[in-house]
Amino acid sequence: MLELKNKTTITIILLLSIVILLIAFFIQYILGHAPCNLCLIERIPYLLAIIIIPVGLSNKKFEKIVFLFLGLIFLAGTIISFYHFGIEQEFFSESLVCNTPLENANLSKDDLLKELQKNQISCKDVSFKIVG
Repeated sequence: MLELKNKTTITIILLLSIVILLIAFFIQYILGHAPCNLCLIERIPYLLAIIIIPVGLSNKKFEKIVFLFLGLIFLAGTIISFYHFGIEQEFFSESLVCNTPLENANLSKDDLLKELQKNQISCKDVSFKIVG
């Protein structure tokens, strides 16, 4: 019975991770709300869950390790989310993460100059709210 509950739980986490990422991409690409760098970083735990969970579903002996990794991944995601919320509410000042272009790490000098001249999305400016 416990095995069935674990499989059900891990499947629900997988489905929720997929749905959450699809909603984020819908808001970004269909509704046209550009994410800040922290918004992009907040997607990483869901992507990691989508990558890690099939291992737990396919091999029972890795199930506990997968649950442990998922717990750590989502704990880190929660900390990042609270930090982002703190920046939005001006409890914290924006960090270097908020002002650094994340898209292309290997930029030439000219490309870097163009990136710096672009309007960067501030982590404290909320462009889309779901609940209040």
